[in-house]
Formats: sequence, structure tokens, C-alpha cells
Amino acid sequence: MGSNFAITAAKAFHKYDITILDALTYAANLDNLEKINGEFKFVLGDIRNQELVDALVAENEIVVNFAAETHNDNSLTGPDIFIETNIIGTYNLLKSVRKFSSRFHQVSTDEVFGDLPLNSSESFTEESPFKPSSPYSASKASADLLIRSWIRSYNIEATISHSSNNFGENQFPEKFIPNAINLLKQNRPIQLYGNGLNIRDWIYVNDHSHAVLKIIECGKSAEEYNIGARQLKSNLEIAYMLNKSFGKSEDFIEFVPDRPGHDKKYSISPNKLETELDWLPTGPSIEKWISNLF
Repeated sequence: MGSNFAITAAKAFHKYDITILDALTYAANLDNLEKINGEFKFVLGDIRNQELVDALVAENEIVVNFAAETHNDNSLTGPDIFIETNIIGTYNLLKSVRKFSSRFHQVSTDEVFGDLPLNSSESFTEESPFKPSSPYSASKASADLLIRSWIRSYNIEATISHSSNNFGENQFPEKFIPNAINLLKQNRPIQLYGNGLNIRDWIYVNDHSHAVLKIIECGKSAEEYNIGARQLKSNLEIAYMLNKSFGKSEDFIEFVPDRPGHDKKYSISPNKLETELDWLPTGPSIEKWISNLF
């Protein structure tokens, strides 16, 4: 998501110089930046390094925070790094943007709202209360609350977006769709937690990047925006699509024990983004994207 945004921003923001700060942890891939059209500055470093963050924020008008540990499974077995990066790292950025009067945008997740019953017709809005279920989502909710307090107490200029599940090119293989693709390439069945009926809301990664750009360009400070494409699919439905794309039978699936605290359903309303900022997704549906994989 971060590299896709950098590519999108480079195309759109010709008047801005782009600086990318990345710690190059296990999920990073510098090759993803090869498609950037124009010059940019890459800095190897960590948002937990306050001195480095200060030096970079001092040189930039806008700070967009994509930096995060995001994998729920990892947060269950090793939550420390999620607390350090997602909370302390965001705290460091907030101290810097306050010091240098830079604008701040936080890329958050719909998972801060918790989950919905599978049969629910509701969707999360910007006013939905935070009810995180995992160390990952709790760390993102904590960061969001810090930002809200910095806006209220220190009057910083900041916005927050909550996104549904992204899909698209160059996604790290630990995520569901690329992991399933890798298994199928090895002629191994897709693995699904529990009964596979957990529902997710999907958006093409380019659409997410353009939504963040729209918020930066047109959004109001202190506002929060939900980013989604109204594509609700169960994990089982996604598995069926992938198996069909690979010429496998629908039941080429291995069901594994469910993970602790597994959220049942995410559904997010992008109505505010659509009506107030005139944004709409234009990318492929998840069905079309999967069908065109091979």
C-alpha cells in the first residue's frame, strides 16, 4: 500500500518532492518503487527514531503514515513490535508534526471498529465506536486516539482514513490472497480458518491510494474518512474465485483451526468520502481482478 501510494503521489503531485522513510523490515521490497515516475528521496530508517523523524519532518510539508505492523497472526504471537511501531512510532511522528507545523495523515484500518454479525446489514461509519479485537487493531485504534488528542490539544492539522481490505499487485505473500496464490502454484489447497465464512470488504489498492490523495487535497483537518468499495465477500467466496482461475475444483481447500478472536464481518461505508469529496472507486472488482490473473 505504501509503495503504491508513492507511485500514485509521484504522478499526481509534480509540485512536491517525495521522501520515503522505510525500515525495510521483512515485508518490504524496494523493487516496488521502480515504477515511480520522477525523482524521490529514499531514507532507510525507523519511525521509532525520533531524531531521524524530526530531521525529515522539518523538510516536508505533509506527512502520510503508512508505516505499520499489520498482520493479525503475528500480532497474536508477538505483539511487542505492534505496540512499538504502530503506537510509539505514530507518537514520534505527532511530536514532529507539532514541532514543525507539518500536515499529518494517518492511514488506519476498518479493524479498529471490531466486527459485525455475519447476518448484519449494518456498515461501519466514521462515528462507529472503536471495538478492536486483536493486538494489531488495538494498536491502530490507540494511534488514532493519540491523533485525535493531538488535534484537540495542540491544534495540529491532521486527518485519518479507515480502509477496508486492499487487494492488488505486489502484496506481501503473508496476506490471504497472495498466500492462496502461492499455495495454488505449488498445487496445494488454499488454507482457510474455521469454516471460511468470515466476510471482508475489499478495495483495489490503486483506488485506496487515490482516496488518500483526495483526502490530502480536499479533506478537512480533524475529519476522518472511511475508504471502501462496497465489495463484501467471504473468504470462502474468494477461495472459490481463485480455484476457478487456476482451473481447480471449488473444494480444493484445507480448513484449519480458527485463530483466536477472529473477526466475523467487516463492512465499511464510504458515503462521506463519496458525497463530501466526490470520490468513487474506478479500479477492477475483485472478481474481475482475480479472473484476469492468469
